[in-house]
Amino acid sequence: MRTKEATPADYKRIFEEMPGGAPVLEELTQRFGREAYVKGGTEGDRETCYRAGQRSVLDFILSQINRADGVEDYVED
Repeated sequence: MRTKEATPADYKRIFEEMPGGAPVLEELTQRFGREAYVKGGTEGDRETCYRAGQRSVLDFILSQINRADGVEDYVED
């Protein structure tokens, strides 16, 4: 079975146009959109990496919505 690859328009439709999509995106942003950096040596480094991983998923979703709106994200890693 072949599946269709998700497009930026799919992300926009799901999170901005479908009922319940906007509140879900808002909750994801509140939960995972915080600053990644944490002070505190090895444990701080570990928590920073964990938060950055969570944040990257949210950033991907938001970048797909932006692409659907015609906004290109230029972020240097």
